Amino acid sequence: MTARIPDDVAAPRVYRDLDGRERGGWVLGLTLPQALACLVLAVPVLFALAAGRWGQVVGLLPVAALLGVLVVVPVRGRPAARWLADLVSFRTGVLMRWSLWQSRAAAGFAGPPGEPDLPGVLARVEFPDGPPFRDQGRLCLIHDTGDGRWGATARLGHSGVGMLTDAECERLAARLGHLLVAIGRREVVDRLSLLVRTVPDDGVEYGLWRSLHESAAAPPLARQAADELDRTIGAASVRTELFVTVSGPESALRRPAAAAGGGIGGRASVLYRVLDGLDDALTTLGVRSVSWLSGSGMAAAIRTGFNPAAATALARAGGGHPPALAGPAFAPPPTARAYHHDGFSSISYAVVMPSTGTVFGSLGPLLAARSTGERRTVAIHYEALSARAAARAVRAGRFRSTATRDWRAARGVGDTASDRRRSDGARDQEAAVDAGQSMVRFTVAASVTVPADRDVEDHAARLENDASGRFRLLRLELAQDSAFVAAVLPVGIGLPRLRGGLDG
Repeated sequence: MTARIPDDVAAPRVYRDLDGRERGGWVLGLTLPQALACLVLAVPVLFALAAGRWGQVVGLLPVAALLGVLVVVPVRGRPAARWLADLVSFRTGVLMRWSLWQSRAAAGFAGPPGEPDLPGVLARVEFPDGPPFRDQGRLCLIHDTGDGRWGATARLGHSGVGMLTDAECERLAARLGHLLVAIGRREVVDRLSLLVRTVPDDGVEYGLWRSLHESAAAPPLARQAADELDRTIGAASVRTELFVTVSGPESALRRPAAAAGGGIGGRASVLYRVLDGLDDALTTLGVRSVSWLSGSGMAAAIRTGFNPAAATALARAGGGHPPALAGPAFAPPPTARAYHHDGFSSISYAVVMPSTGTVFGSLGPLLAARSTGERRTVAIHYEALSARAAARAVRAGRFRSTATRDWRAARGVGDTASDRRRSDGARDQEAAVDAGQSMVRFTVAASVTVPADRDVEDHAARLENDASGRFRLLRLELAQDSAFVAAVLPVGIGLPRLRGGLDG
């Protein structure tokens, strides 16, 4: 999806134009492959009709219509033909045991401590150590060899936006827009991912802390008030951890990295220049602390993503976590609707933004854990388009919208309210980009994780209830292992490659 980012502090807090598709259909709303498929299906029917073979027409027309429906009509985000292809790929992977994964350490063949051992799409990611960065030591670089990207991740300290006023939220929304605009105008990085994870709490840690700090001489009224606060505020409050990942393509890093010495060190030097100025920009968003992760810190962040119960043991260890043990010990083949890992089960969704727009902070209800031991996550992946790419995108969108509207008018077909809204939105986007504002691609993913002995479908239904009336959750079936990476792990994976050639 694409959206226009306001570049005005006084801009309204409502984010609109969130349902723009990267590549719209030119032929009656169909993409080029869909239009060609429909044309191929119609050719035998037309030949039979031209030859006057009415029996063949009667026999071929229902078959062509049925296949056309399978190719064109979307069912929960994907046409039926795509569902069939994905199902065949999924079942093939399960039968061939390609999706079955066990760590080398669990099998007794532990490799070098600094070499990560991760399943699925994470197998293509490397985590080399960069040179020292200011006073934070050596940072962990994220090298996505599949997409050809380099990045780094930081753990942020933030107090949240739940208690802020509307005016304060407006200011934060405008500052986030300024940050994305600044990223779009840089030549090195173009993506920023924000990940919020709740920390599962069964009450044991708090109970232990209270037993150690409770005074035996406290008045009974004070004890009663503390117990009442535990039952009310304690049940509604939740601890969270926040990560930000910044990355850039290899094509943009190669030349300045070569000037800086080349190799990993050169790419790290180029990234560090961006990270050095990013701390101040994040501080304007209410961030209290920015800690860029080292290799052991990244390994701990990934490990607690797969196994939330490991957080306490890692905190007691204190000395970090070797990258070789960052992944799960065992991950059975994923089911079509859930992903199972290290005694936990997760269900991940793509969050579809409403066409009417949304407000800053509206994703908060998706993080409201409803029971002890439950973890929820929300990840937002942004990619700021360059000025050239944004101009091409809005021109193409306006031309497509105008052509469709003129075609409808020539045939006497009236516009619906949604057609008028899209047409007006295309013109507004073109005017905004021409005035210096930016356009971003984005995806939003949400996930819920519970111990494997619980009914994960029940917790998923609660997440869907929290999104009801605000957003539409699209369960990423047949791809739950990859969706888990996009929604839970702070590695910057979650935004597909730009389609339609808009990257200039």
